Amino acid sequence: MDVPGLIQSYGYLAVAVGTFLEGESVLLTAGAAAFHGYLWMPAVILIAAVSGFLGDQISFCVGRRYGNRLLAKFPSLRRRAARVSALLERHNVLFILAVRFMYGLRVAGPMAMGMSGIYWSRFLVLNLAGAIIWAITIASIGYGLGQGFVYLLAHFDAEEIWLLVALLLPATIWRLIVRRKHSVRSKHS
Repeated sequence: MDVPGLIQSYGYLAVAVGTFLEGESVLLTAGAAAFHGYLWMPAVILIAAVSGFLGDQISFCVGRRYGNRLLAKFPSLRRRAARVSALLERHNVLFILAVRFMYGLRVAGPMAMGMSGIYWSRFLVLNLAGAIIWAITIASIGYGLGQGFVYLLAHFDAEEIWLLVALLLPATIWRLIVRRKHSVRSKHS
């Protein structure tokens, strides 16, 4: 999927659809596009917050209505639901605010919360606050990355950029390998 191409072609619609589903890469790209003047940053944040909020509300409602049937049909969801339940018991408010920042729990988290005993009104308020925090944070990081990229191109020679890439590439590959090994281990346990 060509996220920058989607942002360029569809603008705010791509932000709305992308942040409704998952959205970090779309929102980062939209933030960078806002830096370059293709999109207006307040609109990016507003659309992302509303769309992310709605996506998580729907996941919560699906979990509330169909959660037990989904767990019966997709046993792999049980592990995530158990993880969410344990986190909810210990850190209720913080977890609801932060779930959208947790890799692998963006959709499953609100769904599992729907299956729990959380009042829908409590989830609604905390989900809205979390969506606003998330939209501002991720869009701002994208904006900063857009600014950083321009600075990098303006202040570094091609050789320095290649040196930076050569230094960062092994660390990135190592991190991907470690993450993959960890996910393989957790699937087998």
